[in-house]
Amino acid sequence: MRHGWITAIGMMSGTSLDGVDAALIETDGIEVRRTGQSVFVPYAPELRERMRACFGNRSATNTEHVVADDLTQVHVDAVNMLMDKSDMSTADIGVIGFHGQTVFHEPASGLTRQIGTPHMLAEKTGIPVVADFRLADVAAGGEGAPLAPVYHAALIKSAGVELPVAVLNIGGVSNVTYIDGDDALLAFDCGPGNARIDDWMLRHTGNPVDLNGATAASGTGDPMVEVKFLEDPYFDRTPPKSLDREDMAARIDGLVVEAKLNVSDGAATLANCTVAAIVAGVNHLPNAPKGWFVCGGGRHNDYIMATLATRLGVPVQSVDVLDWDGDAVEAECFGFLAVRHLRDLPLSFPGTTGVPEPCCGGKLYPTKKAA
Repeated sequence: MRHGWITAIGMMSGTSLDGVDAALIETDGIEVRRTGQSVFVPYAPELRERMRACFGNRSATNTEHVVADDLTQVHVDAVNMLMDKSDMSTADIGVIGFHGQTVFHEPASGLTRQIGTPHMLAEKTGIPVVADFRLADVAAGGEGAPLAPVYHAALIKSAGVELPVAVLNIGGVSNVTYIDGDDALLAFDCGPGNARIDDWMLRHTGNPVDLNGATAASGTGDPMVEVKFLEDPYFDRTPPKSLDREDMAARIDGLVVEAKLNVSDGAATLANCTVAAIVAGVNHLPNAPKGWFVCGGGRHNDYIMATLATRLGVPVQSVDVLDWDGDAVEAECFGFLAVRHLRDLPLSFPGTTGVPEPCCGGKLYPTKKAA
């Protein structure tokens, strides 16, 4: 049974902590019409550092609600900016998918924490909000991540590419979706993505990104750091599996410090570790993908993209070649998932999060008018 189309705004604040992506899509929860409209609103450095201080907290601190409200206000600003840009009003938007900011993720303990204030977003925008996307999956025994695979599969279905393919998102953490027809959806977090590189650059240069991978390209990676990094037992774990932004942080940072690397060699080494984690993930795929399509901020890192293509030995391209907006895919995804919640369709599956059976998720926060 098919339902009508809903215009949704999806929002994402990733582990890279750069800011908020907001994107418009039209979907019935199964198929997607992409509008191509999206905005990005950066976090102020001061808010970014307050958000960073929440990382690793198993439970809320006394000040966390203030941070949650402040980051939610940035989301409100993003919604207003997107509606202005697309010449839409509140009445045109059916729902907002609000991911919030992940600050702690330990599914083995039944814990995943995203901060944000969904009812505030609903009240200030006048649009119903779906949030808390990961909680039901984790409560049912799943990893709670990644959640984008069902959206990746919906987009690939209409892309006309030869299967099997991998859709790779390189954010703070990297994750892969393996697609080989409707019955073979497999996904997992590969390893650290941009997070370790960004933190390294911030620490040594004051700039929280290696722009286009230029610093890494000017350096030489330390192969022994990479070898020791790959000894982490996570890489041998059978997927589905997921990571927190800070998982492996102490280990990999310690290896780089121990190697006494300069800024450029450190950036190259960390980028190589990002690539090595992705390549190691191929061992867990049923077949080698015929091509890789990359979304997220990591696709702007020319060094990572070139090194990936060399090591994988197959085409590695930005999803932009498919006419997707590689910066907005994750945001769009949460608009798609919000509509799936409204349609009572599952968000996660045994092959994507390890949940025992397909799992619906999310919680609706209506506006006061709709309550």
